[in-house]
Amino acid sequence: MAIRIGIYGYGNLGRGVELAIAQNKDTTAVGVFTRRDPKTVKTLTGIPVYAADDALKMTDEIDVMILCGGSSTDLPEQTPYLAKYFNVVDSFDTHAKIPQHVKNVEAAAKSAGKTALVSVGWDPGMFSLNRLYGEGVLSDGKTYTFWGKGVSQGHSDAIRRIEGVADAKQYTIPVQSALDKVRAGENPELTTREKHTRECFVVAKEGADKAKIEETIKTMPNYFADYDTTVHFISQEELNEKHGGLPHGGLVIRSGSTGLNGEHKHVIEYRLKLDSNAEFTASVLVAYARAAARMNAAGQVGCKTVFDVPPAYLAEKSREELLAELL
Repeated sequence: MAIRIGIYGYGNLGRGVELAIAQNKDTTAVGVFTRRDPKTVKTLTGIPVYAADDALKMTDEIDVMILCGGSSTDLPEQTPYLAKYFNVVDSFDTHAKIPQHVKNVEAAAKSAGKTALVSVGWDPGMFSLNRLYGEGVLSDGKTYTFWGKGVSQGHSDAIRRIEGVADAKQYTIPVQSALDKVRAGENPELTTREKHTRECFVVAKEGADKAKIEETIKTMPNYFADYDTTVHFISQEELNEKHGGLPHGGLVIRSGSTGLNGEHKHVIEYRLKLDSNAEFTASVLVAYARAAARMNAAGQVGCKTVFDVPPAYLAEKSREELLAELL
């Protein structure tokens, strides 16, 4: 029987989830739940659209609810609330606040006998796993994560929520000199500011205080305060024309040594190059929705992260197929 999935929120990520569900034979989309007027929302594949408030009327029709809201204000409230009624998967990506988010969701999910998988995506998510694998294998070494060049959905969303901002895109850009040193096995000590820069393209509302917007962006904790950040104010037309896509990617590199005196050097590098950040993240969410359904059926309730999920739970294939084809 196909895993029945609800999509809570219908922006770029929600549309990506809809498309990813259609690509997986063992998943089916029950519908989209939106805070907008459902009559104004048209889905890509024709699945139904419901008001967000009607979700609780459909608890028996949904195996897993994938939450597609933003990390700054949506998910901290939505995930603990909905985990009381559904198995849920979210993409909460404010790294510094993940431990508290897990704690908040744990209480709700565990008391309801539900399984909640949080901070699922490629970072946090896929990159988190590769950091863990690298440190586990090369205990004597250092781990480096580089993002971009690409559009960060979470950071762009945070800018769009600033008063006076009509639209925005934010690019994360690795500092090439730092990347070169890491790849060469030099194991440099790098500050946050030395590893990446951030570039913002902002459409201000008419009459908005651009100086105040720029200052708010550059001083925003957990997002921009620790980076060299450049802000460009442009028109909506230019944003649509030159910054309409959602490319992204990045690398996790573990550089370490083995031997009696560390004489043998090793570098592990995991790289993603994504045409669509939203659609790739959505594909990860759907894989973990499969895992959430399986874990709940096995009685594994409460709040979990990618560290807690057996890899085999992500695949549509059976254990026998995995052993024969992938191991």
